[in-house]
Amino acid sequence: MKRLIPFFAVAAVALTGGFAQAAEELFFYNWTEYTPPELVAKFEAETGIKVTVDTYDSNETLLAKLQAGATGYDLVVPSQNFVPIMISEGLIQKVGVSKLPNYKNYEDRWKFPEWDPEQEYSAPWQWGTTSFSYNSELYSGKGESLKEFFEPSEEVQGRLSIFQTPDEVMSLANIYLGTEFCSEDPKVMKRIQDMLLKQKEAVVALNSETMSDLLTSGEAIMTNHWSGYSRLGRLTGAPIVYAYPKEGVVGWFDSLVVPTSAKNVENAKKFINFMMEPENMAMLTENQGYGDAIKGTAAYYSDELKSAPEVNPPSDLNVVFAPTCSPKAQSLIDKVWTKVWQ
Repeated sequence: MKRLIPFFAVAAVALTGGFAQAAEELFFYNWTEYTPPELVAKFEAETGIKVTVDTYDSNETLLAKLQAGATGYDLVVPSQNFVPIMISEGLIQKVGVSKLPNYKNYEDRWKFPEWDPEQEYSAPWQWGTTSFSYNSELYSGKGESLKEFFEPSEEVQGRLSIFQTPDEVMSLANIYLGTEFCSEDPKVMKRIQDMLLKQKEAVVALNSETMSDLLTSGEAIMTNHWSGYSRLGRLTGAPIVYAYPKEGVVGWFDSLVVPTSAKNVENAKKFINFMMEPENMAMLTENQGYGDAIKGTAAYYSDELKSAPEVNPPSDLNVVFAPTCSPKAQSLIDKVWTKVWQ
């Protein structure tokens, strides 16, 4: 993802109509190209709070940063299987999300999720799926099976890109092989390792940022992809198709949470409440093309978004949300990944 947004210098107007005398601040650490400038500008104009955005490329990077004692961030955006880890390690704090005024707009099916059963820590950002995409002008397949990704054909040799961290690659491998998620069985992980070592022969890049660019240029014919980011690539005119394999795809839910070290907690809560307003969440969904968890957003969607295949998957699609792995299982995952890419 190329559009890095390290800082937004947008005039902050206080709610009273005058300029803020002493600008309040909010430091936001989010995935690369996952924070629409127009959304930040709207929040700044409505609250007078100046927002600074820094970016990362994976859950693993975010977790490592917090574990290393990074301070200065008021909001971060982990996926659902990383929230319990952050809670158990004391890296994020309770902010009473379910008590905020706009919580009434939260869709019932997403309330009090497994990863935050009291809804004390996490609020919605976006949810979507992880699969693979391909350049339809260079690839003769149809993206019908995960076999095309994990056991690539001759035409894909040397032109396959996969994510640079193991989390979602391993989850897709579990779906393809029919093995349990977060397995603590070395034999199961050896089976995955052997498959990935064979797949490695076709890989041109480990990439979690510029996947659409690789497909557009033809450097890669196939790549790991997120549903919404695949849509953004397609909207540039590139022949990018997001695959819905018969075995299924990985589901994920990204949440706003507040680090324990946050200095501007009340401002973070204001942003969380702001994002549970349908019009504001719809701005994010329109920009990113992922799903949201707020009622009433569809009234603000464009016709393109309403019909986009990446946002409207097949009704019978198998979507599997990865659980939080035990330390033993995570250790095996890390060992396999290191073995494959050492």
